[in-house]
Amino acid sequence: MNYPRANRMNPDLIKHNIMGPNPAKLLEELLNKFPLEPGQTVMDLGCGQGVTSIMLVKEYGLKVFAVDLWISASENWQRFRKEGLTREQIVPIHEDAHQLPFADEFFDAVVSIDSYHYFGLDKAYLGKHLLPLVKPGGYLLLVVPGFHHDVHADIPNELLLTWSAEDLDTIHDADYWRNVISATEGVEIFAIEELESNENCWEDWLATDNEYAVMDRAPMNAGAGKYMNFVAIALKKK
Repeated sequence: MNYPRANRMNPDLIKHNIMGPNPAKLLEELLNKFPLEPGQTVMDLGCGQGVTSIMLVKEYGLKVFAVDLWISASENWQRFRKEGLTREQIVPIHEDAHQLPFADEFFDAVVSIDSYHYFGLDKAYLGKHLLPLVKPGGYLLLVVPGFHHDVHADIPNELLLTWSAEDLDTIHDADYWRNVISATEGVEIFAIEELESNENCWEDWLATDNEYAVMDRAPMNAGAGKYMNFVAIALKKK
């Protein structure tokens, strides 16, 4: 697919600040399928260095609360200001996904690109920590790394060149995620499905000089990508 919105993003921002396969392209495909309305208030959960947060403001006209545990709010705020954003458009938050400091029913939507798998595999997480923060009728739009089919019982050698079995513990197929999400009451599942975006997102990541991208080149060059995909999870709060 084409990525006109992602391709309008500052290329230096992408090159130096993505922390995995290009999240701007993943976000664009997600919101092509499940659009949000300009002016809505959105949490970008696990935003990393804020690439998706900036895109949500600039390309989609959303008011964004950019939440991450590993990147400080001050660091992200400097990046947001450099991109010309104001405090009326975006608010950086440094917090754990289990201690989100927001009022119930505060958000029109939650977006999370390539991070929900780190905390959302706990079947209790969605209903206890995230769903209460979304207004009735609001959306939760997530993208997680996945497999076409589960491989954990017999992990292919290509996946183990630099990744361990433990590294792969949070990566699962769409059926696994459907089972996890279905444990939560009060949420309607719109879709849990494979995205088209995969290879081109990985290419963007592997072309950076990030030390983790350099490590990821061995398995991907050996063909690990043929087992992998990205899974979109689109939910609506009842």
